[in-house]
Amino acid sequence: MVDKVWSDDTATQLEATVQFRKLLSDGKNSTMIKIIRADVLPRFAEFLSRQRPPQLQMEAAWVLTNIAASDYTLLVAECGAVPRLVELLESPDANIRHQATWALGNIAADMPSCRETVLDHGAVTPLLAQFKEGMKVSVLRTATWALSNLCFGKLPAEVQVKPILEIISLLIHSADEKILADACWALYYICDGVEGGIQDALDAGVCPQLIKLLMHASANILLPVITSLARISAGDDTQVQVIVEQGILPCLAQLLARNYPKIIKKQACLIVSNITGGSKDQIQAVIDADVMNHVIVLLKTSETDLKKEAAWAISNAASGGSSNQIQYLVSRGCLEPLCNVLKYQDVDLVYTCLEGLQNILEEGEIGKQGNESATNPYAQFILENGGLDNLEDLQDFDNDAVYKLVMKLLEKYWDEEVSDDANLTASKDGPAENVETVPEEATQPPVPAPSSEGIEYVVSACKICAREISVGCHCTENLFLGE
Repeated sequence: MVDKVWSDDTATQLEATVQFRKLLSDGKNSTMIKIIRADVLPRFAEFLSRQRPPQLQMEAAWVLTNIAASDYTLLVAECGAVPRLVELLESPDANIRHQATWALGNIAADMPSCRETVLDHGAVTPLLAQFKEGMKVSVLRTATWALSNLCFGKLPAEVQVKPILEIISLLIHSADEKILADACWALYYICDGVEGGIQDALDAGVCPQLIKLLMHASANILLPVITSLARISAGDDTQVQVIVEQGILPCLAQLLARNYPKIIKKQACLIVSNITGGSKDQIQAVIDADVMNHVIVLLKTSETDLKKEAAWAISNAASGGSSNQIQYLVSRGCLEPLCNVLKYQDVDLVYTCLEGLQNILEEGEIGKQGNESATNPYAQFILENGGLDNLEDLQDFDNDAVYKLVMKLLEKYWDEEVSDDANLTASKDGPAENVETVPEEATQPPVPAPSSEGIEYVVSACKICAREISVGCHCTENLFLGE
């Protein structure tokens, strides 16, 4: 077979190439290794430039596609095949264009260096030209998948994003779930990996359809949709306001209230926390849409990592909310679970939570103005429900900003109560020597311990496309349905 591949006779070359393609169909790694060792990849890359017979181009592209789907993708990227495959995207033969698209998609999915090789040879423009009316669904699926692989990561500055988004804005209306999912992942990658990508996506008008897709029945669609919206919600207040005005909040309320996979609810809470990190009007919009009630329920009842996302949303609202908004949060029972969040070893979350508690406590001080003998009701609630223990434990937290804010709260709101309680013991060792603590035997509500599940997002990488699985590799279907 090897000798036939290197023959000068075209018919013999085609015969051998077909034989190699059929050998690869067994899927055995041992077969793949034998072909690699035969050093025939450069020959197949050469065949890609042979316009006669077209079948030789097709079979050579097919062989290279299968090898690019294995652990030896890099060899395909380095054998001279990429520029020839890019040229085949303009072939008059639709089947050859399809096969070249498939091969390039496999190469781009392997690792950043392979993807960069495909991009460097200008694959984006001819790939976008594949999207035409009347395309077969199978061809459109392959092209959308390949486009998604090319968009993964940081796109080079010379790649024009707007033409890609024009195609994506059409693809996200597809009725085919595979096309829809890959288009939404491509959108997420652009928003995440391109400077100004969020605004480009907004300008392309993708948000109304994305928000509509939040009610899609399939979790395989929901994940890339809500992940894209989460990335958009990380923009500035003006960009966030776009998705608020286009009706995202009622959809989030439904997602949080129903039995959706945990990863979906985490992304929903992330969007809420980004919105409540904005203006008071945006916080009020969250409250008015009844979203905050569902977030508070999650903070009270969910697993640790989901609690953390819910805590961000409530802490942001408490730290930036108005007097009426803070009173609403407290009335819905947010104070005790917020105190429990102080047990987590997450500096940014703990500090934001402290800022929220500070704002709540200041609101309690306003409520007792004119009556110096009155007790701050929120400070008293925290004391009676074990929250003071959590605050005092933070004196040992290895962060200066957290320590300073904790000391400020302890000295301002509990110094008198602590010193007057005859049952309190001496203070802990350390810099906060004037702060006393509750004895260990005091009755306290149970506090959820930190869980390893609280580690965010990076779980593992897909062998097929090297994407972080928690980011949403779409090579493995129904991955999140069991969560």
